[in-house]
Amino acid sequence: MIKILNWREKHLSEKTFVFLLATAVGLLSGCGAFVLKRMIAWVSHILTAHFRIGSGNYGLLIIPVVGIVLTGIFCRYIVKTDLSDGTSRLIHDIKNKMYALKSAIVYSPILASTITLGFGGSAGSEGPIAYTGAAVGSNVARMFRLSPQMVMIMLGCGAGAGIAGIFKSPLGGALFTLEVLRMPMSTFSVMVLLVTSITAAMTAYLLSGCTIDIPFNHHSGFDIDMLPYVILLGIFCGCYSIYYSYMIKKVAQLLRCVANPWIKNLSGGVIISVLVFLFPALYGEGYVTVGKIINGNFSTILNDSIFFGHSGGVWLLIFVAGGMALAKCVATSATNNGGGVSGNFAPSLFAGCIVGFFFAALFNEIFGLHLPVGEFAFYAMAGVMAGAIRAPLMAIFLTCEMGAAYSYFFPLVVTASISFGIVRLFTADSFFSRHADRNNGLVSVMKNQRKESADAKKR
Repeated sequence: MIKILNWREKHLSEKTFVFLLATAVGLLSGCGAFVLKRMIAWVSHILTAHFRIGSGNYGLLIIPVVGIVLTGIFCRYIVKTDLSDGTSRLIHDIKNKMYALKSAIVYSPILASTITLGFGGSAGSEGPIAYTGAAVGSNVARMFRLSPQMVMIMLGCGAGAGIAGIFKSPLGGALFTLEVLRMPMSTFSVMVLLVTSITAAMTAYLLSGCTIDIPFNHHSGFDIDMLPYVILLGIFCGCYSIYYSYMIKKVAQLLRCVANPWIKNLSGGVIISVLVFLFPALYGEGYVTVGKIINGNFSTILNDSIFFGHSGGVWLLIFVAGGMALAKCVATSATNNGGGVSGNFAPSLFAGCIVGFFFAALFNEIFGLHLPVGEFAFYAMAGVMAGAIRAPLMAIFLTCEMGAAYSYFFPLVVTASISFGIVRLFTADSFFSRHADRNNGLVSVMKNQRKESADAKKR
């Protein structure tokens, strides 16, 4: 290794070498994203293969609780690191110029997230894989003796690569680093970021057999006559996003008041279990449900639930979808703040899909319209993500790339922009601001404690 480092310092400039490392980080992050997806699917399949599609499954009252408790044990006693809120921790580390991430973070969020989501935690895998990608970038850069500035760049590129790999969305991953992490980047660093994100997305895409997670099989294109209703959908998504963010933070505050980690794990697990039992589609990330809804298979909302087989037709689907939309943010916050290791982006996409279905189906039934329900569910995915996460550009490109639906780019832009504008009328904070404030508060307390201890030793 010393010989390699000496040869590199003599023959390659740091900037040239960074592009080579960016490709390697992209490959590793893409592989990590693929492995995480497969492990979650494998654990989930083992636990739910015996479920009956036509009735309630009481195992759902137990499985998520076990998952949250096991995740808590793994974090507290095995890796001895708090891995929750990966995106919030990255924002905090970047803000405080803490670029040296532990090598254990390269693999531990993947294992913890597998337990959380495989056992039914109602959230996403993007937070853990972004944390893992950032750790890959940080450790690779430090291993090859790059400057602190380059270590920061590689950390941000690794985080973006993790998002690009998990969603198979290169622009979505790059915009995550720029729009959510808000890293200060030059033209050079943006180019490195694009190389890393594209490499990660293509790696995950190839490893998965050149398939996308939620293919959107509508080929007619956007009908401009639907524009007034798309505008109304954007307003509806903005209003829902305010509720979504409010409930996320209120449930987080409630669980934060629980000091005992065991009770916190059990409390969060019980909340998830009850909601997942009522609405089994909330189990895990929910991509299968999203894929079916946007392609017209709306009855999937009732699968495995106590509502399956009941009469009511479309109105039953509408009422169940409304309940799921109200419950999703509660289940997600309980997962992320009750001891689980997961993310916030996939839940907002899932919630958006349900909200879009609810909006279009309700309008069709009340006003006798013929709105394309699957398309509106797809548009609302970008709308809710833009409003709830406060990242409209990432929401637009990520949704578009996930569904490979570039002919629907215009309605995605309209829905996301209006939703984001509605949210900004009522709040100016970031979705992750309170997490960052909490982390800053903890850091300040630790610094004061160290200072007092040092003063006591001197005396």
